[in-house]
Amino acid sequence: MSGTKLSVNVNKVALLRNSRQGDVPSVVEMARLALEAGAAGITVHPRPDERHIRAHDVDDVAALLKDWPDREFNIEGNPMEGRFMEHCRRVRPHQCTLVPDSVDQSTSDHGWDVQAHSAFLGGIVAELKELGCRVSIFVDPEPERVDPVPEVGADRIELYTEAYAIAHLRSDFEATWARFAATAERAQDLGLGVNAGHDLNLDNLASFLKIDGVLEVSIGHALTADALRLGYAEAVGRYLALCRND
Repeated sequence: MSGTKLSVNVNKVALLRNSRQGDVPSVVEMARLALEAGAAGITVHPRPDERHIRAHDVDDVAALLKDWPDREFNIEGNPMEGRFMEHCRRVRPHQCTLVPDSVDQSTSDHGWDVQAHSAFLGGIVAELKELGCRVSIFVDPEPERVDPVPEVGADRIELYTEAYAIAHLRSDFEATWARFAATAERAQDLGLGVNAGHDLNLDNLASFLKIDGVLEVSIGHALTADALRLGYAEAVGRYLALCRND
């Protein structure tokens, strides 16, 4: 798969399912549709209250991906909270994305201060890499935030892109984009891969991907909303076209 890879986050599918009893819509079925449409992987972000992804979803998606050996499973979460590390030890995903969200947050809203948490993160990264997982650390778009990341042993950063999505609609867009580009460049200079995610959508993704070398984007909320009008496979296909610059 050339270009930037797309990992489809299925959290919002789980959120809708959890509003009723039963398994409709099915997280596994939507993940399968995404893979059949060409997604490079599936992302889940299990939180301690299981308001969307539940423990069995982690296992079910891991089992699904055994039938897709060329695709990847990415588990996001805070290793300080809940069962994140338990999930990672159990299913050994291809990638673990460390996100500093707290239990009471509705969604992720900031990246790590890696310097302040370097001892803790270093231990977590070492364990995850022993499990065979690639490790990505969620960071704000500030080049200096990237400097301590190699010291804790992580392989990649994930740029937290909400500020970009907001700026895309405003006059300060170019300055904000440039800050993201500078952060990505700093990471690459340090030998780190660059992922991105949060509030990327069909309107702003192409401009964001003018940043050189973005390896992967993880998209769920906007893609799920687009799927309500386009259908799931068609929505995935449209995001893939932007990722490949078709």
